[in-house]
Amino acid sequence: MNNIIEQNNQVFGNYYNKINNLILRTKQNVAKNINYEMVELYFEIGSTINELIENYNLESSQNEILKQFSKKLTREFGQGFSVPNLKKMKKFYLTYKGGSTLWNQLSWSHNRLIMNIENEDKRNFYLEEAIKSNWSVRQLERQINSFYYERLLSTSDKHKEEVKNEINFLEKKEKVQDFIKNPYVLEFLDIKDRRFLEKDLESNLLEHISEFLLELGRGFSFVARQKRIDVDGDNFYIDLVFYNYVLKCFVLIDLKLDKLTHQDIGQMDFYVRYYDNEIKSEDDNPTIGIILCSDKKDTIVKYSILNDNKNLFASKYQLYLPTEEELAREIQKQKEEFEDKE
Repeated sequence: MNNIIEQNNQVFGNYYNKINNLILRTKQNVAKNINYEMVELYFEIGSTINELIENYNLESSQNEILKQFSKKLTREFGQGFSVPNLKKMKKFYLTYKGGSTLWNQLSWSHNRLIMNIENEDKRNFYLEEAIKSNWSVRQLERQINSFYYERLLSTSDKHKEEVKNEINFLEKKEKVQDFIKNPYVLEFLDIKDRRFLEKDLESNLLEHISEFLLELGRGFSFVARQKRIDVDGDNFYIDLVFYNYVLKCFVLIDLKLDKLTHQDIGQMDFYVRYYDNEIKSEDDNPTIGIILCSDKKDTIVKYSILNDNKNLFASKYQLYLPTEEELAREIQKQKEEFEDKE
């Protein structure tokens, strides 16, 4: 038998490649079909919610209505139908009703980023570029945060291709399995795979904290998620970045799902110093860092304040920033809700 395989190694290889290609092509088709059906569904859900709210003048009762929908849908269909997600589906519909339909060629995660762009020309630009260049979600977020659209607008036609080539050189195509592992796809398919639960928990906590800070009404403005900074050729990613226009300072947040260590504190101090030295303007106040640590036993929140800024923090910052206890309660609350669903 071994002799036959050795003699026909090329034939065997050809047939193996044929099977391999069949599997990959099928996976690609499955991913495309899942994506298409999922975003179409969310668009229709958004349309239905909007129809109910508009036809019966229920804007003032929207949150209560969505809570009822969320409770029943989650009980029957699993994760993915939280009140914030239902609000996003409504916004998704309102963003694209009667306009571009390119959105159904992109994943829900792509669309969540793009639909937050108010300018229609800019939004359509990112739709088209994300499809044409096959950008992953992280690549798309990087292009938006690095003002790719504005850079192209301000560049002469002669140099536009140079800018595009520079971007394309840095990008790698997203793999099919990365799409399948997307937590929103797992929710849609109601797949409870333990390998992804920690990442999913992290995503839920970061999204919840973002919404909590923005809803406080104390001057928080969202800047970026997974903000990349480059220091001497090494890349670092800050989980959340906000700017507080009342305090006139950046607020950096890092989430840890295990025990808080001195290295975590040192890393946040490093981020704060970097923003103070490289990012903030002369008129800005010193940067504040917040470490959110949620291990199995306890939830700890720690502010990272450089020594020479502690007086400013005590006299002014504490009036507008949530306390460590408030943040810890929000983290614990969301963590318990997530674990109950699981």
